[in-house]
Amino acid sequence: MLRRRLLTAATLAAAPTLARPALAQGAGGAWPDKPVRVLVPWPPGGSTDVLTRIVCEQLAQRLGQPFVVENRPGASGNIGMDAIAKAAPDGYTLGPATIANLSINQFAYKNMGHDPERDLLPVALTWEMPNVAVVSAQHVPVQDLQGFIAWAKNKRGGITYGSPGVTTTAHLSGALLAQRAGFEATHAPYRGAAHLIPTMLSGDLNFAIDNLASYLPTVQEGRLRALAVTSAERWPSLPNVPTMAEAGVPDFVVTSWCTLAFPAGVPRPIVDRLNAAIRQVAAEPAMQARVQQVGAKVLWSTPEDAAAHAAKQRPMWRDLVQLTGARIE
Repeated sequence: MLRRRLLTAATLAAAPTLARPALAQGAGGAWPDKPVRVLVPWPPGGSTDVLTRIVCEQLAQRLGQPFVVENRPGASGNIGMDAIAKAAPDGYTLGPATIANLSINQFAYKNMGHDPERDLLPVALTWEMPNVAVVSAQHVPVQDLQGFIAWAKNKRGGITYGSPGVTTTAHLSGALLAQRAGFEATHAPYRGAAHLIPTMLSGDLNFAIDNLASYLPTVQEGRLRALAVTSAERWPSLPNVPTMAEAGVPDFVVTSWCTLAFPAGVPRPIVDRLNAAIRQVAAEPAMQARVQQVGAKVLWSTPEDAAAHAAKQRPMWRDLVQLTGARIE
């Protein structure tokens, strides 16, 4: 059901990208004068895919050309981002570079095929969301995070937790909670939340701390129980769910964020024109409400601030990768 709902949202979001209103003028000259290819480095139906399609719908309406979304999943996003990094720097290939792509993977992969600091050019922060700690309402007999921690400590052989892949924020957040709270936990990577959630609902997987947008529908249906969010403050989509600090686990603030990114070398006028369009999209109240419904918050920043945000977060994620011992050849 979750997969169907997210894919439906993605399809609805993708369809209007074919609209071609009058081409706006300004920085960037005639760009774009043909369709723009958008490579999503994650599977269809997940939070990054759905949010990218929503944003691209709006960009197409403002810039007068289709933004054609293509999924290139694999290797925690490295496959799709490598294709973007190696594309011609002409402004016609871009993609959503997430926290994993810009601030985590370089510490876990021996060879990503590209250097995200050198080969990718962030245009603007576009959205962020917290992770949410969730359990099956049917199979895990707890009501809050402290109850889950006590249950996990007493479970013979420890618990299992899932993520959309090795070194994702979900993987590292689960490892951090287990280390902090003192229970044994085994990581199980999946090909996205659409595969992970049914396993949780069946009782074969105990726990996840994953991107809220992927889990919100199932939480709202009551089939998964949300124990805490990893934002600094309560999240508007789940106002009755405490933060990790409120739930008794301080210093546990994690937000998953995304920038749209070009390959390095794209001319600055094109970057500025796309950045201005993203700013217009982010300022629309209807867009803000739509993204909040999915479980995220719309953002805008300068290219420089987006790059600085990614750089600021790298030390924390480097340390967490070292904590888990995750190293992929």
